[in-house]
Amino acid sequence: MDNWDEIRTAYQVARMGTVSGAADVLGVHHATVIRHIDALEGRLGVKLFQRHARGYTATEAGNDLLRVAQATDDQFSQLAGRIKGRGADVSGELVVTSLVSLAGKIAPILAAFQQKHKEVSVRYLTGDRLFRLEYGEAHVAIRAGVAPEQPDNVVQPLIELPVGAYASKAYVAEYGVIKDQGDYARHRFVGTETRESRAPYYQWMHDNVPDTSITFRCTDPRAVVAAVVAGAGIGFLSQSTAAGYPDLVEIHAPRPEWSAPLWLVTHVDLHRTTKVQALLRFIKKQTAEGQL
Repeated sequence: MDNWDEIRTAYQVARMGTVSGAADVLGVHHATVIRHIDALEGRLGVKLFQRHARGYTATEAGNDLLRVAQATDDQFSQLAGRIKGRGADVSGELVVTSLVSLAGKIAPILAAFQQKHKEVSVRYLTGDRLFRLEYGEAHVAIRAGVAPEQPDNVVQPLIELPVGAYASKAYVAEYGVIKDQGDYARHRFVGTETRESRAPYYQWMHDNVPDTSITFRCTDPRAVVAAVVAGAGIGFLSQSTAAGYPDLVEIHAPRPEWSAPLWLVTHVDLHRTTKVQALLRFIKKQTAEGQL
């Protein structure tokens, strides 16, 4: 491509979602951003963005360009560092994604990493949506459940979180504890809104607990924790999460079939970059020291 400035502009528009946001990042006038996008679309003969009232959304072609531009921008940064004799520097933007239920553990780890590498700017994206590494939406993904199988991803096991069943002391005082499987029908459980969850403990719940006993349903894992702590019923929590609430009683000890494996996922194009490798090492070290 003849003009890297146009590609870099399109990359920032795709990342920020607005012309004004991209202009601020690039330090140029918004008219320059629009001119670059128009010129690049004209040269390629395709629309890179859908224009709407809220800003710009990348088309499929735009996402392809975003993926290539992200990788190229990171590789240029690494090359510049090596040329200047600073190849070991860790700086620039790092985008990390995970389930929102892990935010309480991941955010402190990222803050500690940033404290060590003050020139790093962190963007931490949480949610149920699967952020696509191949489109440059994140540098590192921390994913739970079955090992990811997307092509061109580097997948490394991180840890298996023990998961048990817990209830509040107030709940136990009213309903007692579970003695055997026949007790499930007389107890109250906190579960998910649908049966579509791939979490092994929720699959176990739907196979073993009467549907009528799942009396409190949530769409967000944070709501599950809040409901269990409030005494709504018995719910599944990771052992580390439950340890933060002294009012909780262990109803079922963690079982291997309920464990939640976590994976570190990177895209092959960015996996070897200095900042990504530094973050991966840091997360693994923090995990080994019991921070996750």
